[in-house]
Formats: sequence, C-alpha cells, structure tokens
Amino acid sequence: MLRDTHRDRASGIRSIVVIGLVFTFVPFLMGQTDGTLTGKVSDASGGAVANPTVSETETAVLDEKLETADQSNGNPAQQPNLPNAPSSTTAGPSLEDLGLSPAQTQGNAEEQARLDKRTHMLKIHQRLGLITLAPLIATFITSANAGGPKTSTADRTTHLVLGAVSGDLYFMTAYYAIRAPKIAGTETRGPIRLHKAMAWIHGPGMILTPILGAIAYDQKNKGEKVHGIASAHGPVAIVTGAAFGIAVTSVTFKF
Repeated sequence: MLRDTHRDRASGIRSIVVIGLVFTFVPFLMGQTDGTLTGKVSDASGGAVANPTVSETETAVLDEKLETADQSNGNPAQQPNLPNAPSSTTAGPSLEDLGLSPAQTQGNAEEQARLDKRTHMLKIHQRLGLITLAPLIATFITSANAGGPKTSTADRTTHLVLGAVSGDLYFMTAYYAIRAPKIAGTETRGPIRLHKAMAWIHGPGMILTPILGAIAYDQKNKGEKVHGIASAHGPVAIVTGAAFGIAVTSVTFKF
C-alpha cells in the first residue's frame, strides 16, 4: 500500500514536470519555426488532457542588413571604368566629355587685347581721315589762285599752309593704320580691299605732292614760270586727292 502511494506520487511529479516543460518550450519552438505543434498533455495522474489550450507569448526580433548592390562571389559588383563617360546626373555632358581640353575652351586674353587695340586704332584712323578731307579740299580750292599768272604771295602762302596741314593730318591718319596690330587669319575683302588698294596711290602721292609744291612755290616767288619737274605738282595732287577721297568713301558709306 505504501509502495503504491509512493509510485503514484512519483508519477504525478513526472506529469507536472512534463507539463511544465511543454508550456516552457512550446512557445519557444513556435516562435522559431512556422508549422504545426504536436505532443501530449497529461494531468497529475498521468491521464491525457482533452483539447488543452496552449498560447504563445514570446516575440522574436530579427535584425538583418539588406545589401542594395548586386553581389558576385560575395563581393559588391563594380561599375566599369569608362573613359570620358558622361555623368549619371540629369546635367548634360561637359566640354571635357566632348573631347575639348580646358586650354581649347578658354579665351586667349592676349589675342583679345590685340583685337581690341586694332579696333580702337582703326576707328581713330577713320575719323582722322574724315577730318583730313576738310583742309585737303580747301587746298584744292586755293590752288587756282596759287598757280595762275597773276597770283600774289599771300595766295601762294595760303595754299602752302593748307597743303602742309593736309599733309600733317594725312600722316597722322596713316600712322594709326600702319601701327594697328595685325591679326593672323583675317581676310581682306570688299570695301577694305579697295581702301587698301587706294593707299598704294595716295600714299606715295602725299609724299611727292608737297615736294613738287615746294619747288613750284620757290619758282613762283622768284618770278619764274613753273617748269621742269615742278610742273607735275598739279596732276600728281589731283590723282592723290582723288585716290584719298575714294579710300575714305569706301569705308564710310555702304555701297
């Protein structure tokens, strides 16, 4: 009788332990796997418990870092290194992407300064040319009284002074054209070509005309008739003045 009582008590203790283990590990197993839990729940006497209720209260937390880049053999995929590849941004390709070096895309400050200086000097050349026309026309007007048979010293002097003023202004005008910096690669055409062609006529003429005029002036002051090389003063002056007028007109008026 005592032995049976001891056996029943031991069996009850085992049942309680089994039930405790079931309630302890069942939530843990359910939290680790997703499936169906099977087993047997017994009471203190070892009898089966019908339709027992088992609940899960453990919360599993899983932290994982997701890799956004493609991996090959455990290493992130690398983008190919393409030369002069355009940027992946929304901006358009740069000048370097198009094959232009920084030196090619930057302006040449020295060449720009030369161009500015040439433009400035040629503008002064044009303005002085227009100013020179005034005393030059006056010189032609007074030439009629300076070379006639009944001329006075005052008439000849007036003509000489006007000729000298015209010559001084002319050479000042020519200076700005000659000293203007030359720009490589520029092409002469149209009115500028005519303007330069006339310079080969009025240039030498403006040197020769005053020389012939001085000789003629000296001959007339001596009471002599203009003769010899001095007699070419008038024709040379007319050709020179005409060539100069055409040159000024070619760059002043559009035609």
